[in-house]
Amino acid sequence: MKEITTTITQRSQVTVPAEVRRALGVKPRDKVTFTIADGEVRLRPVSYSLESAYGSVEPAGEPQDFDELSRAARDARAERTLQKMSGT
Repeated sequence: MKEITTTITQRSQVTVPAEVRRALGVKPRDKVTFTIADGEVRLRPVSYSLESAYGSVEPAGEPQDFDELSRAARDARAERTLQKMSGT
């Protein structure tokens, strides 16, 4: 097992050495996860996150106009309220 030493800065930051980044296949702005178990810490790349998944699935349909949807919902609620008030 190879050990690579680095320093924790005054702001508690650590630079991941280039050899470790290459071994993990990570680059700047990639996400990594720390796992702590049995007194050991493991560093792994995160394969999927919300940011990486964004845009990976095409929408089921065309985007809808939010203002129009909101207006239709208000109109439907007003209609239901009027029906309740009139007793029908």
